[in-house]
Amino acid sequence: MLMPKKTKYRKLQRGRNRGKATRGNVVSFGDFGLQALEGHWITAQQIESARVAMNRYMKRSGKVWIRIFPDKSVTRIPQETRMGKGKGSPEFWVAVVKPGHMLFEIGGVETDVAKEAFRLAAHKLPIKTKFAIKD
Repeated sequence: MLMPKKTKYRKLQRGRNRGKATRGNVVSFGDFGLQALEGHWITAQQIESARVAMNRYMKRSGKVWIRIFPDKSVTRIPQETRMGKGKGSPEFWVAVVKPGHMLFEIGGVETDVAKEAFRLAAHKLPIKTKFAIKD
């Protein structure tokens, strides 16, 4: 499972996710990319299931780059707990994604193969995405 080996702080505040991505918004490594059209938290499990879906379809031809990493911990307090008693313990990890951010990239495959692989991956993600080609 994806998660950081070490972080500066174990528990983080939620923050807010406003504006468009100014970095990581172009196809840099591969020939094709899957670009986010909405801002959202994407969990480590969602990233992993999208990666598996792409690799299964491509039958290990070509190369996949994952451009997002879940480095934010999300905490939960147990059900039916009274107010107070502090912040809950970390439950899962998320990647904060802004609109325009490149989520995945693929290189070394045909356009139709990449399109289908990204379509399968997009079904595993909670946001709208679009297919991008390197300029």
